[in-house]
Amino acid sequence: MNKTLTLLAVVIATAATSFAGEAVSSKKVVVAPQQDLFRAGEFDIDAFAAGAAGNYNVKGGKSSSVNGFGGGLGVSYFFSKYFGISVDDTLTSLNGNGNVYNSTQADLIGRLPFESLHLAPYALVGGGATWGGSRAQGDGNVGVGLDYRFNRTIGIFADSRYIYGNNGLNETLTRAGLRFAF
Repeated sequence: MNKTLTLLAVVIATAATSFAGEAVSSKKVVVAPQQDLFRAGEFDIDAFAAGAAGNYNVKGGKSSSVNGFGGGLGVSYFFSKYFGISVDDTLTSLNGNGNVYNSTQADLIGRLPFESLHLAPYALVGGGATWGGSRAQGDGNVGVGLDYRFNRTIGIFADSRYIYGNNGLNETLTRAGLRFAF
């Protein structure tokens, strides 16, 4: 009986001290860190509407006017968060006369992401080829744009580039569309 009373006293003493003091509760909320919206190793696929305005391939004093709407597809890859390469192809109509104007461009891209705003302004420079009807030629281009991301994989973009070359090639190509990042 003595052993039982001693054991009971030890259990009561231990239980009493376990309930002593103030209750502790944590009101901290653990927030998962935001994943980078713009990242190194990113592969993008673009689908866009486009508008072109200007002149191309002046031959014998005659120029072909590029004033039309259309669309295209593009792909890009970013080696780092800030620098990448892209290739895109754009088809537009020529003044509504049934002829098609095509512009294929390859560019180096530099961007400056603002993660908190989901924005990345960018600049591009490169070259490619333009053709319409039976005329074709190489070209160079420079441009600027803005990329907005809804999340890591879906965004919208708009950019405009000046395309220049021999034979009076002088035009502006403006694009706006969806960007899917992987």
